[in-house]
Amino acid sequence: MDKLLAGRSAIVTGAAKRIGRTIALALAKAGADVTITYRGSAAEAEATARELAALGVRAAAVVCDLGDPASIQGAVAHAVAAHGGLDLLVNNAGAFASAALEEITVDQWDAMFATNTRGPFLVAKAAHPHLKAAGGRIVNIGSLGGIHPWATHGHYCTSKAALHMLSQTMAKAWAPEISVNCVAPGMIVQDEVGPAYQHFADRTPMRRNGTAEDVAKAVLFFATGPHFITGQLLAVDGGLGL
Repeated sequence: MDKLLAGRSAIVTGAAKRIGRTIALALAKAGADVTITYRGSAAEAEATARELAALGVRAAAVVCDLGDPASIQGAVAHAVAAHGGLDLLVNNAGAFASAALEEITVDQWDAMFATNTRGPFLVAKAAHPHLKAAGGRIVNIGSLGGIHPWATHGHYCTSKAALHMLSQTMAKAWAPEISVNCVAPGMIVQDEVGPAYQHFADRTPMRRNGTAEDVAKAVLFFATGPHFITGQLLAVDGGLGL
């Protein structure tokens, strides 16, 4: 891969494992120095940081509680100090849960929004002055569930729809220095198998479920493509939402 991000620095939240890890590795392969954040997955985060460093870039893993503004400020400051600035923020950390709409408690609703909407807002706010100085970029990870309602995921879908709107609001408010876009994955499968996953693959026009690599490539598009592209929502769903 061409080192399109050589000399750039990035933060990927919630990147100890799964999709976030794959995004972080893709950015590092493109030449970026990467700081990943994690909350409880310390061992996995350190392992991912070692993988990133093995690609020849500067890498760090820092604990970050998205519910704590001071923790967020500290994580962003750590990344900026480690890499001498900040060019890219990927708000990947998120929560997912299912429940009948009428059974969702206030605490469950608030916790979902705290992670999926309030958290990305606070991280972006902390990163804003550094990204503005660098002419940087933000890529938020939304969801197909924020575009199409899923009856048993009401709090999740609503929080992701709010993140989609937040992305567009950021794009308008923080232009022209910062471009802000959003990637909305559909059914993304890594090690999961079973009839339910095959059901989604059969419903998808591309006849398969998505992979973490598909999401990472979409993030790379926004990270390396024209800075002029901003405020866009890109579904990575193989046509499942059509």
